[in-house]
Amino acid sequence: MTPRVRIVQLSAETLAALADGEAASARASSPVPLNDYLTGPDCRAIWTRRARQVVETPEDLPWITGVLWDEDAQVAVGRAGYHGAPDVDGRVEVGYGIDPDFRRRGYARAALVALLDRARREPGVHTLRATISPDNEPSLGLIRQFDFVENGEQWDEEDGLEIIYEIPV
Repeated sequence: MTPRVRIVQLSAETLAALADGEAASARASSPVPLNDYLTGPDCRAIWTRRARQVVETPEDLPWITGVLWDEDAQVAVGRAGYHGAPDVDGRVEVGYGIDPDFRRRGYARAALVALLDRARREPGVHTLRATISPDNEPSLGLIRQFDFVENGEQWDEEDGLEIIYEIPV
């Protein structure tokens, strides 16, 4: 059974605190409790990128990475969101990361379903994109459970080679 999750968006203030490694400040300003995974070094790079992004492109704030929240357990289990608002072609790209303590429980699938559902509800979104390293078997296995189509490859400065998958919404 897929867990019931929602993505809780964070404020620019909380993102900045997370980017700066100020866990106490981030926890104080977050709308939900943040665990050590979210406030720790494993997530710092994504929070740094998103904190900078919302200063440069404030309209991305409601779209970007937030806390993946388990509605039943009332606990943060990871992070999920889009890389930004839809581009000029109506495309959004997903990103998610599950706390190692919560992996192999269906949370990545639940995050992808939530992101896909929101994309389908947004009139300006036409395509959902996921980019995955060719050796990331768990993510490849997940994406194969949906009707994504391979649509090329790209080089990511942080992650290296990635295969591009897209699905119309």
